[in-house]
Amino acid sequence: MSGFKTAINDLYTGPSKRSIWFRYLLFAFDIVTISYFIVVTIYPTNETIRSINAVIAMVILLDFLARLWIAPDKRAHLSRIYVWADAIVLFAIFLNQFVPVDLSFLRILRGLRLAHSFYLLQDLRASSSFFRLREDAIVASLNLLVFVFTTTSAVYTLFAKVESGIEGYVDSLYFTVTTLTTTGYGDITPTSITGKVAAVMIMVVGVSLFVHLARTIVMPSKVRHLCKTCGLERHDADAVHCKHCGAVVHIETGGAT
Repeated sequence: MSGFKTAINDLYTGPSKRSIWFRYLLFAFDIVTISYFIVVTIYPTNETIRSINAVIAMVILLDFLARLWIAPDKRAHLSRIYVWADAIVLFAIFLNQFVPVDLSFLRILRGLRLAHSFYLLQDLRASSSFFRLREDAIVASLNLLVFVFTTTSAVYTLFAKVESGIEGYVDSLYFTVTTLTTTGYGDITPTSITGKVAAVMIMVVGVSLFVHLARTIVMPSKVRHLCKTCGLERHDADAVHCKHCGAVVHIETGGAT
């Protein structure tokens, strides 16, 4: 069993090409399932959708248990945001299989894994100079997109008519974006107390995420590279010395252009 655990640990955390390709395969699975969850929001749940959801839930559960099994500090692992997101996604899929309560919008929280999976981010930093230079902006964009589509699906599920289909979903997206940006054209407005509270939450959280994204774009780009002397993680892309302690840092670059 220890040998099997070592093999699983190597797939999830190892530096080999096989391990990196495995993590990229999981990344592709996440992209496909998130896209699927967004698309099926507008369709009423039927046996086909339930079957596909069950297969996806099984893969997510195996991934969830494998990560927990190999985690050296299980308590710290369980405190991570993407682990909570996976647990919520599994709960939502499981509940929808047996109870007529539509929590399908929660499944899109799976997208948080794309922005907060440590080893995936590590692989992208090593293989892509584009990602290294724009990591903060890319992660902030993913967080904002997850929020927008999760909120859109929630608005559609809880406040729009289920039979309204793609038109109702577009209206929900339109309402979410205009509320988030505080544009408020007034053509779609909440009338219930619950709807008004939801609009306030969208504005508070959405504006914060939007401002954070704008800040990462406007501020000078930094790359993540751990200084072995003082532990500073962020440096200028062309830094030769650590600004905190003066030690030499060896940041991987693509060379002059």
